[in-house]
Amino acid sequence: MKSKTPSAKEIEEAQKWGTWEKEPSQFPWFYDQHETCYILEGEATIKDKSGKEINIKKGDWVDFPKGLSCEWEIRKHLRKKYKFI
Repeated sequence: MKSKTPSAKEIEEAQKWGTWEKEPSQFPWFYDQHETCYILEGEATIKDKSGKEINIKKGDWVDFPKGLSCEWEIRKHLRKKYKFI
């Protein structure tokens, strides 16, 4: 899992993707497909089984690899655009 600042072209492309949102909460998650997402609002911390942790926020572009098992902690209502690769 990794995050970056997206290009203007990536942001434009993300507008065509599905939207997902969730209130502040904590939950386990498993990615059975590679997912790319663009964070529209909110803040969260995602921690994988090895202890690696990333913090994501509005404006971040995030990749989650297929097979990733992690724990989500959403601190501020999260809304994202996403697609499976």
